Amino acid sequence: MKLDEAFYLREDVKLIARELLGTYLMTNFDGGITGGMIVETEAYEGVTDRASHAYNNRRTGRTEVMFARGGRAYVYLCYGIHSLFNIVTNIEDIPHAILVRGILPLEGFDIMQKRTGREKIEFGSGIGPGRVSSLLGIHYSHSGLSLSGDQIWIEGRKTGIPEKDILAGPRVGVGYAGADALLPYRYRLRMDLISG
Repeated sequence: MKLDEAFYLREDVKLIARELLGTYLMTNFDGGITGGMIVETEAYEGVTDRASHAYNNRRTGRTEVMFARGGRAYVYLCYGIHSLFNIVTNIEDIPHAILVRGILPLEGFDIMQKRTGREKIEFGSGIGPGRVSSLLGIHYSHSGLSLSGDQIWIEGRKTGIPEKDILAGPRVGVGYAGADALLPYRYRLRMDLISG
């Protein structure tokens, strides 16, 4: 059920970001499996994308994993608080990545409750990239993990989502990127499809 490496090695990061909608992001940490359906993503187009951490071929200790062969986790710390989970795509040295901005929690509710301190995990609990990682136990120390392993992986349980059910718009919180901030690289499933 895991998506194979070929899925991540393709050139079109925007297409991959769309195709991730409806797949399942799963984790297995401390003997507990948790997961949910991906409902929101953002594509980052590497060295030419001013919103990307790898814009202009920027290579640092943190971003180096973005230049690895696709199919790895890129997890970074935001505001010193939130671990944000990204998927590295494309071939080595082309630093494309996709931020998972939202999931619909579906497996491991008791574990998610313990991790987050919430009394109830429901629709909306996994909307926001910080919440995704909190629910699934993803930490910035997991950056670089292979998505072919047994700690973080993605399952393609559903067939493709029809285009009419996908909303596209500008990415969130990238105003510094100038004109690139307006690119329609954020993809979401229509809420009425998943909230009912």
